[in-house]
Amino acid sequence: MSYKRILTVQDISCLGQCSLTVALPVLSACGHETCIIPSAVLSTHTGGSFKGYTFRDLGEDIPAIRTHWQRQGVRFDAIYTGYLGSTSQAAYVAEIMDSLLRPGAKIIVDPAMADNGRLYAGFDAEYAAAMGRLCKKADVILPNITEACLLTGLDYRENCDEKYIDALLSGLLALGCPNVVLTGVSFSPDYTGVVVCEGGKKSDYRHPRIPRMFHGTGDVYAASFTGGWLRGMSLTEAARIAADFTVRSIENTLDDPEHWYGVKFETALPWLISSLQRKN
Repeated sequence: MSYKRILTVQDISCLGQCSLTVALPVLSACGHETCIIPSAVLSTHTGGSFKGYTFRDLGEDIPAIRTHWQRQGVRFDAIYTGYLGSTSQAAYVAEIMDSLLRPGAKIIVDPAMADNGRLYAGFDAEYAAAMGRLCKKADVILPNITEACLLTGLDYRENCDEKYIDALLSGLLALGCPNVVLTGVSFSPDYTGVVVCEGGKKSDYRHPRIPRMFHGTGDVYAASFTGGWLRGMSLTEAARIAADFTVRSIENTLDDPEHWYGVKFETALPWLISSLQRKN
């Protein structure tokens, strides 16, 4: 396995096990040099019982960071983006994609902006449109069902069938990205999973639904998927190992009702590392 330098751009939620506090340790555990640009800093994430959280947009720092890295000759093998602090940051990130990537570098976009039929606090239709433009530049995008609806203009449904998922995939591919990993796909109440569209071929991976909601699982999934894919796995292989890692992280949290704000992904990292080693 080659040693890759990855840049990830997303927020720091100081408490909450999401975004950069997930991406940095997970990508590092996957064996990659992981560099970061914080898009914002929050006292906690914005979900659940957290109220009155602090938020500081760090977007104005991004152009200066890019310029400094350009002067230093810094280049990256991949960029993985998540929660951005504002609409303008999508344009800043696009400039990084155009100027700081090595030939053949991979672009992974997690359009982290919505879930359960609603945009996250502070986001609007303009932000969703900016995410659509960023997705156009990606090699693979990782939306959930809600985000896919916002990107394609299709109505959100809680109950999915294969025809509806195919329509979402067609709309996402029409954005210009050649590969899609659609998360949170459930064809029955007892199961959930992912659908992968890779090179025009569709596959899916399902696992039993855990009847409890946790914050940050999308970030756990996206980071472990990115780490596996950049080790040379196919999209389908990376999607499966990321799903299993996310499920293990949830299972390791179920016995702690006080730990509602995230999952104990750290306790599942040994499993992820050994699983990746067996694949290589």
